[in-house]
This record gives sequence, structure tokens and C-alpha cells, in this order.
Amino acid sequence: MVTDSRERMVRSAAYLFRERGYSGTGFRDVIAHSGAPRGSIYHHFPGGKAELAEEAVRYAGEFLNAGIQAAVEAGDATAAVEAFVGWWRHVLVRSEFRAGCPVTAVTVEAHDDAPQLASAAARAFDLWEDTLATGLGNAGVADDRAARLARLIVAAVEGATILCRAHRDVRPLDEVVAELKSLVAASV
Repeated sequence: MVTDSRERMVRSAAYLFRERGYSGTGFRDVIAHSGAPRGSIYHHFPGGKAELAEEAVRYAGEFLNAGIQAAVEAGDATAAVEAFVGWWRHVLVRSEFRAGCPVTAVTVEAHDDAPQLASAAARAFDLWEDTLATGLGNAGVADDRAARLARLIVAAVEGATILCRAHRDVRPLDEVVAELKSLVAASV
């Protein structure tokens, strides 16, 4: 029961960071969204908001990576790109372009007083890149090229997501995906 409350708070923080960012999300927001008991947040996160954010970034990174992993297991390199992008497309449209990536939201607001947030974000991005690179390698892309393509995919999709939010349109993401798929297909 206690772990469930902690997990709900972590998921809620990740969800709220997508729309409000790190600075725009307070403990009260997380409590209200998660339905967790009021005093439990300090019990589970004695390190404060930075500790909660670090856990939310880890959760978001692993959640998205599970989808990437499932796609790369099929051995189709372009399917991995589609899986990574499909999630963001869904989030953008469903939220009417209010929600983005919680990892990016925490990254751009990381402060010197909480260096663990940048480290947590780097680990999430690295996880996605490693999973994509493995999938690209299994599909026949040379290892060094697979690693560079994986980084390009993550950077391009994260950037395209930001453009989509600004323009309130999925076209930037669709255009980036078309180019990425062409690059990946040419590399196999």
C-alpha cells in the first residue's frame, strides 16, 4: 500500500511535468493528482522536490524505453523510429499540444542546486539511445553508425516535439520522422 502511494506520486509528477514543467509543479499538485495522503510525500521523498523529480524522470525514461524495446525486438529499424515517435504523437494530440516530454521539461529547468536532475535526464536519454542503437545494430546498421543515428533520432524527436507544441500541429514531427526513416533505411 505504501509503495503504491509512492508510485502514484512518481507517475503523477511525470504526468504533471509534461504539461507544467518542473517549476510549475508543486507538491500540492502531485498530492491532488495522485490522491496520495497529504503527509506521505515528505515521508517518501525526504529529499524534497528534486528527489521526486529524479524518480519521475527515471520512471518516464523506463516507461518510454519499454515501448522502444518492444519495437526493436521485431528487427525492423524503421519500426523503432515509428514506436518512439508514435508515443509522442499520441501525447501531443491527446493533450491538445499542452504536454511534452517530462524528461525534457526537467532537463531545461535543472538547477545547480539539484545536479541529480540533469544526471537523471542524461540517463533516460542514454537509455533510449542505447535501446535504439541496439535495435539499429540488430537490423544491420554498423555499431558506430547505429549509435550516432540513435542520438540523432532522440535529439530530432525531442526537438520536433517542442516545435509541435509551439505550432500546435504534428507536422514538424511527421516531417522529422519521414527524414529519420529515410536515413535509417539507407543505413541498413
